[in-house]
Amino acid sequence: MDHVRKTRQIMIGGTKVGGDAPVVVQSMCATRTIDVDQTVAQTHQLADAGAGIVRIAMDSEKEIPALKEIRAQTKGIVLSVDLQENYKIADRVAPHVDKIRYNPGHLHHIEKKKSIEDKVKWLVDIARDNDLAIRVGVNCGSVAPAFLDKYPGDQLAAIVESAAYHCDLMDNFGFTRFVVSLKDSDPNKVMDANRRFSERRPDVPLHLGVTEAGLPPDGIIKTRIAFEKLLAQSIGDTIRVSLTLPNERKHEEVIVGHKIIDDVAAGRFISVPDFGTGLNIISCPSCSRVENEKFVELAQQVKELTTYAEKYKITIAVMGCRVNGPGETDDADLGLWCGPTTVNLKKKDRKIGFFGYDEVLPKLRVELDRLIAERSAQVN
Repeated sequence: MDHVRKTRQIMIGGTKVGGDAPVVVQSMCATRTIDVDQTVAQTHQLADAGAGIVRIAMDSEKEIPALKEIRAQTKGIVLSVDLQENYKIADRVAPHVDKIRYNPGHLHHIEKKKSIEDKVKWLVDIARDNDLAIRVGVNCGSVAPAFLDKYPGDQLAAIVESAAYHCDLMDNFGFTRFVVSLKDSDPNKVMDANRRFSERRPDVPLHLGVTEAGLPPDGIIKTRIAFEKLLAQSIGDTIRVSLTLPNERKHEEVIVGHKIIDDVAAGRFISVPDFGTGLNIISCPSCSRVENEKFVELAQQVKELTTYAEKYKITIAVMGCRVNGPGETDDADLGLWCGPTTVNLKKKDRKIGFFGYDEVLPKLRVELDRLIAERSAQVN
């Protein structure tokens, strides 16, 4: 997969984010921070599963002694702290973490006599003094009123412009060690906001997340669709999968995150990303819903058969079941979704026919040649 976008690289503790660094999976403790033993245990649980960064929420200054103790028991693990409405305790939290996250939508109603610029400057100075990174975390549910007022009826613009304004502040203060997140519970809004922001600020590393994704498997699918489309376009430097899970299974968020990254790298998708130029063969990650194990072999055969068409901007999707297959192949130029004994061949959302596993490849070749002839005629 061609990397079309390269952000600047920053250090968050000992973890590299952005640039040519691998996409970092992170997660967040669901334990109460005041409960030191449980939070330490969960921090290790997440790190052991492959989390490059573990985030902890701070609900009040009463939790600062607990955070200090958590840090003492989690040496070597990169810790981020979520300040949310507690930005005023940043100076006391900073010595015990590697990164602070603030929400631009939560600054306006605290210390109202101070300007937003002064508040951000204070946070930047603390980060600099304590060798920290910052995340500017914009959420759809808490966009700063000034930006909602400025872009009435266009929440997406408000989110993107709020994030861009805070990047401008960072630039003005000469601070480059920051990432940005633009989150929503709707995967389509997550895709739109991050695409728009990445065009605006291609230099800034992005943290991807779909908020309140919910229970597995639906929460995984919702998150996966957004991440697939963005990561396939090299948008996203660190990701968090937010799932509703009991504490003992919280590390599954990290496992799912790594699986999505690995699948995107291998061309396995449940949606149909737009990669830009050239032929793209995508196939879904094989799962328990696959009704015929020949699906995996077929995906490989499709890849081999179509190499002659590699210069054409055509997407061929090979899907392994009737749950995702019918709908998800609608976006592909040619789609194959695999049932127990037959394969449904499609052109966009139009069905061409059902064929046996041993007879579908010649049919695919006919349709691919026809499509190439159509494209060539359009050019000429």
